[in-house]
Amino acid sequence: MWACSTKKNSLVRRNYHAVTAEYNILYNGGVAFDKGVEELKGTYKDNFWEVLPVERMQDIEAGVLPGQAKNANFDRAETKAIKAIQKHSMYIDGGEKNPQMDEAHLLLGKARYYDNRFIPALEAFNYILYKYSNSDKIYEAKVWREKTNIRLENEALAIKNLKKLLEDNKLKGQVQADANAILAQAYMNLGSIDSAVVNLKTARNLTKHNEEKARYHFILGQLYGDLNYPDSAFASFQSVIDMRRKSPRRYVIQAHAKQAAQFDYKAGDTLAFLEKFGKLAEDRENRPYLDVINHQVALFYDKQDKKIQAKKFYNKSLRSISQDNYLIASNYRNLAEIYFDDAKYLVAGQYYDSTMSKLNPKTREFIAIKKKRENLNDVIKYEGIARVNDSILYVTGLNANDQRNYYEAYIEKLKIEDAKRALEAEKAKNIAENGGAIDGQSASMANPDVSSKSEAMQMMSKQLPPSDEDTQKKNGIVKSAANLGSGTNTFYFYNPSTVAYGRSEFKKKWGNRALKDNWRWSTQESIDKEDNKDNQDVAVVDENPKTKMEDERYTPDFYIKQLPTEQKVLDSLAKERNFAYFQLGTIYKEKFKEYKLAAAKLEKLLVNKPEERLVLPAKYNLFKIYEIIDPAKAEIMKQQILAEYPDSRYAQILLNNASDAAIAGSPTEVYNNLFKQYEKGQLQEVLSQLDPVIENFNGDEMVPKFELLKANTLGRLKGLEEYKKALNFVALNYPNAEEGKQAEVLVKTDIPKLEQLELGKGTPMSWKLVFEIPYPNDAKTKVLTDKLQKYITDRSSDKITLSNDVYTADKSFVIVHGFSSKEAAQSTISVLKDFKGYKVTETPFVVSNEDYKVIQIKKNLEAYKATLK
Repeated sequence: MWACSTKKNSLVRRNYHAVTAEYNILYNGGVAFDKGVEELKGTYKDNFWEVLPVERMQDIEAGVLPGQAKNANFDRAETKAIKAIQKHSMYIDGGEKNPQMDEAHLLLGKARYYDNRFIPALEAFNYILYKYSNSDKIYEAKVWREKTNIRLENEALAIKNLKKLLEDNKLKGQVQADANAILAQAYMNLGSIDSAVVNLKTARNLTKHNEEKARYHFILGQLYGDLNYPDSAFASFQSVIDMRRKSPRRYVIQAHAKQAAQFDYKAGDTLAFLEKFGKLAEDRENRPYLDVINHQVALFYDKQDKKIQAKKFYNKSLRSISQDNYLIASNYRNLAEIYFDDAKYLVAGQYYDSTMSKLNPKTREFIAIKKKRENLNDVIKYEGIARVNDSILYVTGLNANDQRNYYEAYIEKLKIEDAKRALEAEKAKNIAENGGAIDGQSASMANPDVSSKSEAMQMMSKQLPPSDEDTQKKNGIVKSAANLGSGTNTFYFYNPSTVAYGRSEFKKKWGNRALKDNWRWSTQESIDKEDNKDNQDVAVVDENPKTKMEDERYTPDFYIKQLPTEQKVLDSLAKERNFAYFQLGTIYKEKFKEYKLAAAKLEKLLVNKPEERLVLPAKYNLFKIYEIIDPAKAEIMKQQILAEYPDSRYAQILLNNASDAAIAGSPTEVYNNLFKQYEKGQLQEVLSQLDPVIENFNGDEMVPKFELLKANTLGRLKGLEEYKKALNFVALNYPNAEEGKQAEVLVKTDIPKLEQLELGKGTPMSWKLVFEIPYPNDAKTKVLTDKLQKYITDRSSDKITLSNDVYTADKSFVIVHGFSSKEAAQSTISVLKDFKGYKVTETPFVVSNEDYKVIQIKKNLEAYKATLK
């Protein structure tokens, strides 16, 4: 024990503790620290969509148990450093005699730094600077201190200290490289990209580690891109590629991807591009990065407007194993855009859903896609109505021979599709019998033509009648509007073939089982009875080789007899179709900015000769669209509106060259003004304006708000029954609007509660004096109000208040509130009538607060008065 003492300063003791610390504890701690750094580099997930950080760190938000280190190696390194300090520090006479203690404190600070404990790390580095001013590790400690300051968001201080340190020219080798690298990071954090480039180039030239060199090259390429220096960016990425095996493969592949993003799709060498990425895809070493490679090829075809190839490679990218959620989201998003542009809105909606599942909900992109997805609900609805009704109306317009030819052509195609489904069901049966599972991958392998779920859905949805007539001649099937929302899917129960096969297999194994608990334990007797009963039914059905339904599906008469023939029904379908086209035009224009698509829908609407109320708004919307995409057509449409509708508000606005807000009639502003009047109790004035406003803004997304305001106004003026009717109207006519959903809730929940209210049932909490007066109020009302206000002022009571409430369109109430009992209210009538200062001639009636609420809601004043007699 005497030989190992740390309290006495001697050559033997100094050397003993120095050697023991360096080659035992600190060695093991250094090994653990190096392992931790390598593990961090191996597990860290770089986000190549943003500028990479110079240095990788553990995820601060990663969940760990209390007291547990995120990386056990850093915890071990810290433990070893502390042990070395505790057992081998020789702090004697105000100075450290063990030359290895600066190494111990440096290791301690580094381990704490990588464990995201920056304040304790800073303490360790500062300890070296204060206590070991002559240490050979002093400059390395200074660099690490500034790294810690940057992590603590003290970039300005770090930049000041690092610049001074670099100006002294005392840093050498890797320490100098690290100092320049972290100085670049500080500049990047502050947005000084130019300054960051200078220091990062120096760090790149000085570093001895190829991995760091490749990373710095890559970051320089990203920074040059942000500075809009494409040539310099391309050269930096090429430097990464030229490092070949000296650079980690992930940097090389991402460098190729960054260069691909700069490719000129119009003037560039497309053959060289495809050859380059083809070789990258064939290289076995690049298999972990096929998601990135296929995504770039998909983008190439997408930009070339070759959508089929683009979809193929987007799906290949999705099938590749990827940990890059944003890349997966980008694949889904781009596929959604392709299907959206092809007017396949149901499939597009499904891909938008998948996109959002991979995005951070807090990002702007997520919010934008979510809004677009919600808007797609209306698009899917109205496109379905337009497609189905167009199909029905087209077929009903054909003569008998053409109708038969139309459906015979469809039946031929239907037989082919049925044969395909039967083949798929047989394959599914074989897979099931062989013990295989029918999942997405095996299904894809069984059918190589189907490269993804979306394409499988496309195959299943080919029976849907398209909207254009040329396609309709090739394909025909009449579907009811009730089927609009039903999309195709690969889900088991959505495929009739798999359901039929499953039912058959179940019956083979179990027979007919009743739907009840413990069905597998049914007695054999009950099973036999069910089987016998079933056999009787089957015997009847099997008289024909095919079922009646199956025969009918292959006959034109099966479809022809379903066609509507009454003119009333056809007119209703046409009206519904026309309104759908109008809604689609406005949705594409306002919500998606798809002006060409919007123009096509509105033009088709006008060709269909819609009802008059849709013509002028459609033409005006076309005028606004043409202003953007075809000014010559815009001028023609403008003159047409002025000639055909000279007295309309649209014509007046066009002549005055008003702003867009005025052109739209400023629906938001009009609504806000009406709502302010509503809040002030000017109900009759609001109601008189609402009908013309709703007519003028027909088709605008604000209309449901006006309708709900109208319902509330009617409720306050005409009572509960009118309120209920108006809410029903809103709920039925605007089911997808927020106001329609709100009205539906009110009808189901609030209205029944209000209907149960009755006079004399509630417990009175206060009483009122009610004076009936005409509406609008006249001069006598003013006199009455002044007298009542004088009475309240004379009473000096905060509980007694005065109000003027609307009752109906021609009657309102002046009410004195706040009486604690019926007797107090009745005695006040005498005071108001007889006292010299008031002399009120009008006779009020007394009512409790509960009964007054019922009177206002149900408008049953006369019934209440009858109870007073």
